[in-house]
Amino acid sequence: MAGRSYARRGSAHRLDALSFRSQTASLVPVIPVTMVHDPIIELDRVTKQYSGHTAVRDLSLNVQRGAVYGLLGPNGAGKTTTLRMIMNIIVPDRGNIRLFGSGSAGRDLSHMIGYLPEERGLYRKMRVFDVLVFLAETKGVSRRVAKEQASEWIDKLGLGDWSRTAVNDLSKGMQQKVQFIATVLHQPELLILDEPFSGFDPVNTQRMKDVVVELAHRGATVLFSTHIMEQAEKLCDSVCIISRGQTVLDGRVAEIRREHGGRTVTLSVDGGSEALSRLLADRTVVARADQYPQYAELELVEGADPQRLLAAMVQEGVRVRRFEVGEASLHKIFVDLVGVDAATPRAEEAEQDA
Repeated sequence: MAGRSYARRGSAHRLDALSFRSQTASLVPVIPVTMVHDPIIELDRVTKQYSGHTAVRDLSLNVQRGAVYGLLGPNGAGKTTTLRMIMNIIVPDRGNIRLFGSGSAGRDLSHMIGYLPEERGLYRKMRVFDVLVFLAETKGVSRRVAKEQASEWIDKLGLGDWSRTAVNDLSKGMQQKVQFIATVLHQPELLILDEPFSGFDPVNTQRMKDVVVELAHRGATVLFSTHIMEQAEKLCDSVCIISRGQTVLDGRVAEIRREHGGRTVTLSVDGGSEALSRLLADRTVVARADQYPQYAELELVEGADPQRLLAAMVQEGVRVRRFEVGEASLHKIFVDLVGVDAATPRAEEAEQDA
């Protein structure tokens, strides 16, 4: 099967078929990739306003070649507006955007980019196979290769029995799979995915994550937006957290967690108790607690000894299953930095962005 290299366009490769996690490898060339200082996406102090409301304000970020980069923020933060500006669907009021080291617009480079919009858009009366072949051809893929790739992707994502079905007759989850296939079918060097796992059940969410990881391992650069921190923590090399259009935090995930860690305790217990609640409410020891019936993530007061807290729990009869001192989760860092107010967008913000 002929296909384009992620690193060099125009190369042809014959690909092997493997099992599912490795099966995805049959759809893309095997090219070892290491992340180097080679930005694929550069935003320099980008601003976008709508009717007096600033959706994005002075946003700067760099996505390096080979990275999986997360654009994170609550609903209304400016994530979708940012991705649309990168794709040149809308134009920034101020600032500069560079893709692949040039000033070319996203639309001009569509053959090199796979864009999955938040609002999924397919020709709903067309059959699944036909719409995928058609969309691949619009990106410069020959009909023969488009048919081969479409057939393989349809099988890999479990849509084989539905390939001759009209898009309109599919469930929402199946339509999302079709849209994802359309995004990657032409083997783009850059994937821009807006909330790519939204609406999937846990099994299909994991399947799609496996596909994204596999594509990244084989050379694609991935930029995706999400407000679900657990997804970003598992998938991303680097993240940019934005709130109300402005950067709150930007950097590599490992470094961010290390900088915000050290006094964090992850705790699991067999059933809650008044004694546990009382211990976690002691502000001479616990500065902040995100507590659930059988789980808690704690930030200790500076100088507090986590071993003394554990001993107190045991003495009070709390049945501790897990007590881990380590780095803060990205979820906790996000909540601490963004806060409740920023996670509740104003009415005009919610209308303009997601």
